[in-house]
Amino acid sequence: MGQIPTLPFWFIWALLSAIFASASAVLGKIGLENVDADLATLIRTIVISIFLPVLILASGKLSNPFELSQQTWIFLTISGIASGLSSFCFFRALKQGDASLVVPVDRLSLLMVALIGFAFLGERPSLIGWAGLLGC
Repeated sequence: MGQIPTLPFWFIWALLSAIFASASAVLGKIGLENVDADLATLIRTIVISIFLPVLILASGKLSNPFELSQQTWIFLTISGIASGLSSFCFFRALKQGDASLVVPVDRLSLLMVALIGFAFLGERPSLIGWAGLLGC
């Protein structure tokens, strides 16, 4: 019998990310029913701020963040601001529109990441990869 191909870990994590992102959007839409979108974003951020340190401690991955380089701090800080702005805008859009309409527009970020990765990081998706990105 043939051997079952194994999936690379990055793919498994990316698939789990997609599953949790879809759950986040649907559950967020339900949770937004009787609350201002900005307050909902704050509550969600507080939950994340409590949950992630617990997860990192439980997995034994905690290390001293002050040993990181200045460049790492700068880029992670800017990334955090971008993530916060993304959540802020996403929850406002989700409050006003159907999840089935908001999420596909939000996921244009997939194509934007590929274009930015191509232009600035030298990443070269395959033809199949580009076709998949354009078909999303």
